[in-house]
Amino acid sequence: MAQPQATEPITVRTAREVVMEIDALANAMARSRNYVVNQALQQYLETNAWQVARIQEGIEAAQKGQVQPATEVFAAIATKHGWGQ
Repeated sequence: MAQPQATEPITVRTAREVVMEIDALANAMARSRNYVVNQALQQYLETNAWQVARIQEGIEAAQKGQVQPATEVFAAIATKHGWGQ
């Protein structure tokens, strides 16, 4: 049987309005404040880890000379979205 994941308490100070929003969301979801905060932290960490990895990949590509001129990138984006037509 899998062992429960170890947890550690932390203390965070935030605006009263943020706590009220957390509590409202927890209530609407029939979940605890702890659940909502943990989900938010996990999503934040995953998103930022993804972003940092993409930035690092971009830096490595640039160091290898694997870059495109900004005008080409902007033109491709404009074409993809139908801008400037």
